[in-house]
Amino acid sequence: MKDDQYSYFVEGEDMLDRKAVAEPYRYTLVGKSILELIESGTLKPGDKIPSLRHMSTKMRVSIATVSQAYVDLESQGVIESKPKSGFYVRSNFKRLPLPDLRQGSRIEPREVNRSELIRTVKELVGRRDMLPFSVACPDDSLLPVRELSKIMASVLRDSPSCAIGYETVRGNAELRKQIALHCMDAGATVMPDDIIITSGAMEAISTAIRCITRPGDIVLIQSPTFYCFLQLLDTLGLRAIEIPSRPEGGILPADVAGVINQFDVRACIFNFNFSNPDGSLLPVEAKKEIVDLLAEKSIPLIEDDVSGDLYFGPDRPQVCKKFDKRGLVMLCSSFSKTISPGYRVGWLVPGKFYEKAQDIKTTSSICTASPSQMAIAEFLRTGKYDRHLRRLRAAIEKQMQAMQLCVSRYFPPETKVTRPRGGLALWIELPQYADSRDYFYQARAEGIGVVPGLIFSSQDKYKNFIRLTCNGTWSEEIEAGIRKLGKLAGKNGVSP
Repeated sequence: MKDDQYSYFVEGEDMLDRKAVAEPYRYTLVGKSILELIESGTLKPGDKIPSLRHMSTKMRVSIATVSQAYVDLESQGVIESKPKSGFYVRSNFKRLPLPDLRQGSRIEPREVNRSELIRTVKELVGRRDMLPFSVACPDDSLLPVRELSKIMASVLRDSPSCAIGYETVRGNAELRKQIALHCMDAGATVMPDDIIITSGAMEAISTAIRCITRPGDIVLIQSPTFYCFLQLLDTLGLRAIEIPSRPEGGILPADVAGVINQFDVRACIFNFNFSNPDGSLLPVEAKKEIVDLLAEKSIPLIEDDVSGDLYFGPDRPQVCKKFDKRGLVMLCSSFSKTISPGYRVGWLVPGKFYEKAQDIKTTSSICTASPSQMAIAEFLRTGKYDRHLRRLRAAIEKQMQAMQLCVSRYFPPETKVTRPRGGLALWIELPQYADSRDYFYQARAEGIGVVPGLIFSSQDKYKNFIRLTCNGTWSEEIEAGIRKLGKLAGKNGVSP
């Protein structure tokens, strides 16, 4: 196969990703182009891939950059080199299909009762003796530990009284200013005085849902959904209606319309930008349509955008808040997935419910820790956040590709896996005989943390699903852990 047969694809990549190619780790974009050629069927197992010189010319990068990308793909088992001939797609390479999430969801209000298993899963958080496939957080080596330590020391030295005293309920003024500026990247026009700083995204979401519901109310969620949302609804005595989400495309506006026309829905909790766990990204047109549908019935939308900054493409996905004209979209996010989970700094843009949200914040924690707010504000103000994000996204994307390939290599052939365009999660469908609850306990006994699919729904679904998370690092230990998980997923490993 000649190089010019790839020209239409690679030239398109050059035009689309020229801005992204200028960022650090440009070789990852070269590797992504080759993977997309393979996924589309343009390149098949055994085919020769474009030469170093051809890719260098078309993507406007150096031959050394292309060579680095090819060596990386070779180490992942995607391609192989042949002496004096070039690189070829490995003959035994396979790409797993996407999971099938059409599991017959019953569109009806249901009480949520998953707290016992969720508590058991949460016991793995913070354990250093486990392989961390159950915790959605980057590895410490990828977080700005040194920079934040310097800033924190400076804060404590230069402003000791501010750092040790109470902050205002709404939060540090400079931090709110920087968050407002950052929201512009996601398409939202937010003023500093629209923002309340919270102790992480979960406090933001908890505050939001408590503003607008009372026990017995119906809350619309996507399925699968983040298990902490289910635990929150259970704690507050709320009922859930689930609508199905697809790994590529998320939920359908028509499903939202059907539910809100049939039931008295009091609120929605949605995560549209790289949803946890299926990694789905809702198209911007669908976001606007859903915001408009909910506005017609004055139904508030709690929008979790905690993974929005972890996109792999050239552009940051937009948020629903962009289309909010009535103050009904309550935007929630945090820096836990990008800067520091331990600092516990998140934020809430509560819209028309600002005063109620401020009252609830006062009664729950009064204010968020002052030193953490001051340190993150300075980190954002000096422009370090954007540079850090570029490196972090590249590392997470690289590890996610490696994990997908390892799952295809070591798991049973019936396995299916998502291919998200951002976020930290891989949603994996095991063979039908697998029981994810048993799988969780067996993996834990082997020193490996996974999350069973059962806890991502209020219904009896996803029994043969698991979630694995990517922390952005790769090692022989991580690959060995995935190999062991694949063995456990075999028919003799997981109880039917």
